[in-house]
Amino acid sequence: MKRLATSLAFFLVLALVIGYVVSGPAFMDWGVAGGLFAVAVAGEGFRFWLRRSRAKKRQSSGI
Repeated sequence: MKRLATSLAFFLVLALVIGYVVSGPAFMDWGVAGGLFAVAVAGEGFRFWLRRSRAKKRQSSGI
């Protein structure tokens, strides 16, 4: 869980920086920043789902 929080915090900061750089100093481009962070959350969710599905396949059912 700590890895997930660290990863999402990193991607949140990265998305905010990119949103600021794209928009310039006038205002924050929240659409770009939110979209990038949504992609990061979806990617982390997909990675979590893959890890769970692989773990279920390795379980022994012959006990």
